[in-house]
Amino acid sequence: MAQTISLRKGNTRLPPEVNRVLYVRNLPFNISSEEMYDIFGKYGAIRQIRIGTNKDTRGTAYVVYEDIYDAKTAVDHLSGFNVANRYLIVLYYQQAKMSKKFDQKKKEEEIVKMQEKYGVTTKDKHLHAMVSLIGQQHLPASSRYLPSLRNNQVIE
Repeated sequence: MAQTISLRKGNTRLPPEVNRVLYVRNLPFNISSEEMYDIFGKYGAIRQIRIGTNKDTRGTAYVVYEDIYDAKTAVDHLSGFNVANRYLIVLYYQQAKMSKKFDQKKKEEEIVKMQEKYGVTTKDKHLHAMVSLIGQQHLPASSRYLPSLRNNQVIE
């Protein structure tokens, strides 16, 4: 806690990715809220902890601190911390990265609708990969990856 106080008194600039919300991975599946508060509460006042409970989010949690410097101290001390023979991965929550994961499925659905609308088939693996890349808005630097099309059909 003394380190946290000294950080607050100084004119310390934090990196832009530092924020009060932490994303924790590699948690034991059976960890309780009380255990999470015990582990993370040592580094400052906690506003909220959300532990993943379904099959996709098990082993993860979000920890929200009242103060950004407490969150930074927790990341510095708890990254790699061993809990029930599992080493924690503690990261700053990044909205842009998380929303990309959820938007990916929506983009794939839009691609399928566009393919149906324009009669494009994806028999060719390269075309399917290219359509996926377009959906992600990342195009390859070279056109050599683009298959040839004639009347919306792949020329093999």
